[in-house]
Amino acid sequence: MKRIILPMLVLGILGGCETMGVDEKQAPVEDRAAQPAPPPTTDPAATSGTSGQALDGKGMGQSDPRKDPANVLSKRSVYFDFDQFVVKDEYRPLVDAHAAYLNSHRGARVVIQGNADERGSREYNLALGQKRAEAVRKALATMGVQESQMEAISFGEEKPRRTGTSEEDHAENRRADIVYGDE
Repeated sequence: MKRIILPMLVLGILGGCETMGVDEKQAPVEDRAAQPAPPPTTDPAATSGTSGQALDGKGMGQSDPRKDPANVLSKRSVYFDFDQFVVKDEYRPLVDAHAAYLNSHRGARVVIQGNADERGSREYNLALGQKRAEAVRKALATMGVQESQMEAISFGEEKPRRTGTSEEDHAENRRADIVYGDE
């Protein structure tokens, strides 16, 4: 009896599988590419935030505030005095704005890249760049940014923004850059 039932069961299953694709209908696909994008908003309430600037790009038609040159979030560098790694008060609004953005976008990640000018040994400048990156990371953490959203690294003197030897050139290289992972 088992010899008859088992082959019949297998044939029934295989026969059912064979007819599955015969009368299938394809599901309709919605074409969203043909729809025009909504116009950008000019509502000042939609762009309010630190210093009246947008902190999130969630609204319809809003562009990423980090890419708006008029927005504080487009500024990514914190500059330091010679041989120092303390975030100066003049950069607090910048750090606060990035902290607010990161707190409202918990999936966003940043790498804080510490830099130094060419004066000093490579080892010293790597250590100084790390201290500068850590200072910015700690300032962001103080504002509530999750540790998992941040990484602090040092490039030392290896990524100069300016290659001259004037004080202005050196000052431009003494910095920590905030770099978002999705850019």
